[in-house]
Amino acid sequence: MKKFPIVGITTYNRCSAGEYRLNGAYIDAVQAAGGIPILLPPNQLDPASIFDAVDGLIFSGGGDINPELYGGYVDRTVYSVNAERDNFELNLAKLALRADIPVLGICRGMQILNVASGGNLVVHVPDAYGDEINHRQENPICPIEHIIKIEPDSRLAKIMGTTATKVVSWHHQAVQTMIPGWQIVARAPDGLIEAMEYKYHPWMVAVQWHPELSPKSLAHCGIFRAFVEAAASKFMNYTKSA
Repeated sequence: MKKFPIVGITTYNRCSAGEYRLNGAYIDAVQAAGGIPILLPPNQLDPASIFDAVDGLIFSGGGDINPELYGGYVDRTVYSVNAERDNFELNLAKLALRADIPVLGICRGMQILNVASGGNLVVHVPDAYGDEINHRQENPICPIEHIIKIEPDSRLAKIMGTTATKVVSWHHQAVQTMIPGWQIVARAPDGLIEAMEYKYHPWMVAVQWHPELSPKSLAHCGIFRAFVEAAASKFMNYTKSA
């Protein structure tokens, strides 16, 4: 029987109805790429045990990280902060930095990986970058498209098969400073960091946009294909050595 790689995806925090939820687009993207998604709600008591169960790990998008966790300030733009999710994902990310399974960070997930590494964030993008590029639509708040440029010699450029593309963006916070080891591999026209790769890890890529919201794009679907293929390779290497 063929073995499909198991991909763990972090979820949003518990809602008022008592449910842990996640946008189904993440699940669809992983399944379309050949992976089996399982959801990781932030009520886990032993994050380290997760690495025994999954072949790859996705840190999903969602609400803001508490700015106090990276030396930032809390203002009126900060929303949906949840201590349980912050604590779980930061602990999981610190473990992931030292693990050898593929890791993909998306939007908040990219920010989590940066904070877990010791970096900090821009609390509110318009305050730092102005309004040249809209990174999310306001009133109502929803996704919006803009262009990014990708470093030609990066893993991401090879994966996506391009050095410039439109992305679906939905955020008001972003990576500000990074710890050595991370490499910036994509930016928006206003200079905002749109993607980064960790050179001390076999496969760790983080993007600020939402590739799962572009299911008809070969370039964006390619991110999930490459991630799932890396997860499958990790599993096959493990079974051969077992």
